[in-house]
Amino acid sequence: MAKKLNNDQDFFLLNDKYVLLSDLMKVEKDTKIELDLGCGTGDLALALAERKKDSLIFAADIQINRIRKVAKKGKRAGFDNLHCFRVEARHLVSIILPDGCLDRLHILCPDPWPKARHSGHRLMSADFMMQISRVLKKDGILHFATDDEPYMAATVKNITESGLFERLGNDALADIADVKTEFERQWLA
Repeated sequence: MAKKLNNDQDFFLLNDKYVLLSDLMKVEKDTKIELDLGCGTGDLALALAERKKDSLIFAADIQINRIRKVAKKGKRAGFDNLHCFRVEARHLVSIILPDGCLDRLHILCPDPWPKARHSGHRLMSADFMMQISRVLKKDGILHFATDDEPYMAATVKNITESGLFERLGNDALADIADVKTEFERQWLA
């Protein structure tokens, strides 16, 4: 079983744990779920939790200090629909999440690993596309954004070649168009 910390923060500590989402919580089949993968400071996840009280909002990050802060902010705001996970992205998507559980998966400004010799570390690889497709519901939405042009080009190529996704109009994310993450604010500045 995953460790759930209950002092000044509440989050699931999942690295190196072989668990399924059903081991952590009961989720009704028709529940709307959005995942902010690599949530950073949690700006998007917190905005989603506030706006979508009838949905489950998952915030996941590998850095424990980040997820502690997000969990603390969510607890202070009284968001009982926000669940935080300290976990590596591939582990969460490939093992923990069940088929067809996510309505939207948000991956905003992941590490671009800009050096050519490190490009294999990029999250948005061709093999990860299969896992993303598996966890999204039939009409699920993948929301990807990066400020690194070569990474964006490589990701668009992987998405296109996978044949698993179709491009949607900007209105698919209209409800969160005003939300800016810390990384996005830095990029725009």
